[in-house]
Amino acid sequence: MNKTINSLQLQTLFADILTVFWGDWLELRARIWQIAASGLVSPLIYILAFGLGLGSSIKPGAGISGSYSNYLEFILPGMVGLSSMVISFGGTTFSICGDRLFSKTFEEMLLLPLHPLALYLGKMLSGVVRGLMTSAAVILVAILFTGKIGSFLHPGFLLLLVLNCAVFAGLGVIVGLSVRSLEGVGIYNNFLIVPMSFLGATFFDPANLPVALKTIVYLLPLTYTSIGLRSIAYLPQAPFPWQSVAVLLVVAIALAFWGAYLFASQQD
Repeated sequence: MNKTINSLQLQTLFADILTVFWGDWLELRARIWQIAASGLVSPLIYILAFGLGLGSSIKPGAGISGSYSNYLEFILPGMVGLSSMVISFGGTTFSICGDRLFSKTFEEMLLLPLHPLALYLGKMLSGVVRGLMTSAAVILVAILFTGKIGSFLHPGFLLLLVLNCAVFAGLGVIVGLSVRSLEGVGIYNNFLIVPMSFLGATFFDPANLPVALKTIVYLLPLTYTSIGLRSIAYLPQAPFPWQSVAVLLVVAIALAFWGAYLFASQQD
């Protein structure tokens, strides 16, 4: 009997998640190319400025662990993670803020008989899709520069990418539920996402940092994504980064509980 109840509860939860996600997907599918293109601008600027510009003066092996032919090859996997972070977080946050603060349709969703965890996971999944749309475009650029098709389409690479999107889309849901104005979103972006973009091991090898700074860097989820994606993209130069998968999975689960609690107590 208990197994039947649990099975029915899981089926209901899954159906609720799809209901929430489908509402966002109807909007997303009409802007697939716009989302992919807009999220590609910043990575291309970083690739041109750091990878081809600054990178031309950095010799292989200079402060970078591993065998890379050039600096661009070193940063490309991290650029995939960076772009997925920015779009997953930003797209999810602004989507929820738009519903809460402007269109005023968010209250209607809260009145639906849906489990708070389903509300969180449905919104988070739409953010994951946003991040993957942009990541696909950056992966294409990375393949064109390196010719390593199998590396950037490796199952482990894609798994880590999905987990990264889940973490930052989840964080976007939480911020979207917490802020009271668009200025509040800007504060979170300036003090969380922008610093993480440069300190998340995308442009440098954290193994060579002083202990104090290394401690800070390893507190950032993007660090584990950048290190993990880089390791997988250039296997067998480095072992498979199981620790990155574990850390991101734990963070994603913790955010799910936090997000479900916020949905359960949300008043607007």
